Amino acid sequence: MYEAIFRPIELGGLTLKNRIIFAPTSMGLRGKAYERRLRGIAAGGCAMIVIGDVPVGRGGPFSLYSKKGAAHYKRLCELVHAEGCLICAQLHQSDSDFKAMLRYLPGILSGRISKEQLRPLLNRQAEKLVTGMPAEQAGAIAASFGRAAQLAQQAGFDMIQVHGDRMCGSFSSALFNHRTDAYGGSAAGRARFAAEAVAAVRRAAPGMPIDYKLAVRQEAPHYGNAGVLLEELPVFVPLLERAGATSFHVTLADHADLSDPIPAADHPYFGGEGCFLRYCDLVRSCTELPICGVGGLTSPDFVEGQLASGRIDCAAMSRQLIADPAWPEKVRRGEAGTIRRCVRCNIACLGGMQRHEGVHCIYDRKEALK
Repeated sequence: MYEAIFRPIELGGLTLKNRIIFAPTSMGLRGKAYERRLRGIAAGGCAMIVIGDVPVGRGGPFSLYSKKGAAHYKRLCELVHAEGCLICAQLHQSDSDFKAMLRYLPGILSGRISKEQLRPLLNRQAEKLVTGMPAEQAGAIAASFGRAAQLAQQAGFDMIQVHGDRMCGSFSSALFNHRTDAYGGSAAGRARFAAEAVAAVRRAAPGMPIDYKLAVRQEAPHYGNAGVLLEELPVFVPLLERAGATSFHVTLADHADLSDPIPAADHPYFGGEGCFLRYCDLVRSCTELPICGVGGLTSPDFVEGQLASGRIDCAAMSRQLIADPAWPEKVRRGEAGTIRRCVRCNIACLGGMQRHEGVHCIYDRKEALK
């Protein structure tokens, strides 16, 4: 039973012991609390953990270039490996114009600008940034993914994931990218920045598996702003594959309300289990590379069915493995009935992140009260 879940798979030459991956997640936790969370997920039996938002640049407290940052990531790799789990670095470049954002700070502090009003304002700044950036600067930023990949490899990471949202996603989207040079215009032009980032990783870290987080947006109805328009996947996917991607992690694009890419069970469009797997179907028609699906996956039977049918090759989970890190091990032992199922309420996970309390689960509070 559950043979597909526990069948090993190779991603770019790297063997995963099963098909369950912890999806990249901005935890909002620090120090020992963050380490305990990762160690618990690794010990629970998943094949790989993707560490979200590892910065490509030199700025910030956890840059791969700094001694503190390098030591931090080395520590994470060691503690995850100690539990028999692989670890992947999701490399990202922010598309936020922080100087421009300062103008909104007084309005935010006074309450005149709400969270709902802030997102469109930030999107306009991202639009200005990627459209107005000199081509030489765009090329240099894309190339910097290569050196970051080398540093991640030195820290102990087993795989690189290029973040297809953030700056890669804004360059990809015709809603943000209004350039008329080689980095804009056609779908192929808008794919250039992302393809160059992937190619830079391939040159700098030959043999390193490269996953690409393929952020997909759609119209009718409209969801997602950055990322690749659904109808343009047949252009983007082959270009990214030729650049050196060895697998794809397929999900909904961001730069919108966070309740869309992290949907609750009562979401009007993405309320069902496997809500983003529809995007995997078109990606599957464009490539033979392995595809990782995501989106409210909780049921072992459902996940097994998607893997066994070949619709997806791996299943990524975030909220479910936060609710019960031992999901893979319980399924392996035939104890699926004891799993603490994520109910997709978003109270302590997304809600905790938005309240700057860190990502938690309602089950955590119940356990603390026992």
